Amino acid sequence: MEEISYQAADDCTLHATVTGEGQALVLMHAGGPDHMSMLPLAELLADRFMVVLPDLRGYGRSVCKDPARYTWAQYVEDVTWLLDHIGLSSAVLAGAGLGSTITLRTAAAHPDRVRAAVLIGVEDIEDDEAKKAEIRFLDAFAARVEADGIEAGWEPILAGFPPVVGSMVRDAIPRADPASIVAAAAIGHDRSFRSVDELATIGVPTLIFPGTDPRHPTALAEEAADTLPNGRLAMIPIGDDLQTAVDLARATAPAIREFLTRLATSVIGTG
Repeated sequence: MEEISYQAADDCTLHATVTGEGQALVLMHAGGPDHMSMLPLAELLADRFMVVLPDLRGYGRSVCKDPARYTWAQYVEDVTWLLDHIGLSSAVLAGAGLGSTITLRTAAAHPDRVRAAVLIGVEDIEDDEAKKAEIRFLDAFAARVEADGIEAGWEPILAGFPPVVGSMVRDAIPRADPASIVAAAAIGHDRSFRSVDELATIGVPTLIFPGTDPRHPTALAEEAADTLPNGRLAMIPIGDDLQTAVDLARATAPAIREFLTRLATSVIGTG
């Protein structure tokens, strides 16, 4: 296992962990946890893939305390600079929650750099009124963290998420920088997509695991799978039966492995 760091375009120092050998897979965590939440999944895939586990800007070791630096365009640029740092022209991108949105945004902006996508819970794509509610939600979260700490920020929220989310968030809190967590909430003021229809421009093969909570709606995952030209829905919901990051890894790894193996076979068959 190798630890790497690199300077982003705005000179922020970002960090990642690399494990395994083979086809490159960048595996991005959700908002709240850090790269450690994805390590059990990486370990199940590392026999066939070189798995890159970034601490996304604002989380874990990737400290960034300036809220102005949290935009979807910045997160996409962070991914492309990571690929450049490692020397990769392209990779499979995968992510949970926040990581799934970054995956989609990167595939939309740089299709030549994304071989395929895996989405573990798709973040809600809100209409105008729902977007205003999300901004209020994240601003209130940031205010609680700033006043009383990260645990206080999350405490009234986690009951509405599947148990695995709470487990991964609580595990990451001791490694988190409070000021970065506050700043990262500013992403709520940016718009990821205005409608699901925008996903129709993303042509890379995409595997989607449906979420089961209001911020990662099952119906959205189903609609996304229908809208993406090469979307495919995995019949494995991220629900209450998953308690830990290990449970999540065991539930999703077989379908991810099968999806990527089939992708590699089809590329060889058409080469």
